[in-house]
Amino acid sequence: MSAQNTKNKRSLLLLIAVFVLPVIFAFMALKLDWFNQAVTNRGELLQPVIEASSLVNESDTKWHLLYIIPDICDLACDNALYAVKQIFLATGKHADRVNALFIYSDTSSPEAVAKAKAFTSADVLNKSNENVSEVFKNTDINAIFISDTLHNVVLRYPVTTDKEQAIMDSRDILADLKKLLKLSRIG
Repeated sequence: MSAQNTKNKRSLLLLIAVFVLPVIFAFMALKLDWFNQAVTNRGELLQPVIEASSLVNESDTKWHLLYIIPDICDLACDNALYAVKQIFLATGKHADRVNALFIYSDTSSPEAVAKAKAFTSADVLNKSNENVSEVFKNTDINAIFISDTLHNVVLRYPVTTDKEQAIMDSRDILADLKKLLKLSRIG
């Protein structure tokens, strides 16, 4: 074998190694979980999503910040009411794509319903407890939810009685909402 043939074989092997080895390593990294898969949402991703068409206006094709007003409005409820209002206002130029939505029933706290109605940019809808229970089934409704333009509730954020933690949670909700608005091609 000549020196030229040996040099050509080495070049060919080197060329193959440069292009094939990274693919093999990437495949192994994925299959063997060599790294933590990135999760960028800060809320709890609901699997499966909750179909909530019966709670919202069918013709409304906006993203929704959804809060269900409880029977007794404690500090966590007050924080949630305030957070939904502030998050909606913080959406800024995207406010026309988002709707703050408060759902209440006949047993909901009248003071909390009045606070929600005082926020003129929000929709406040009266729904039966059965309707809410049917939609949310086994999901804890003591939370702020984000629903998409097709009325699927996709993210859940628990509410808290701690004011500072509620502010931090609001930042997380706003970050997720802005990311959804940026990536969304509808609504």
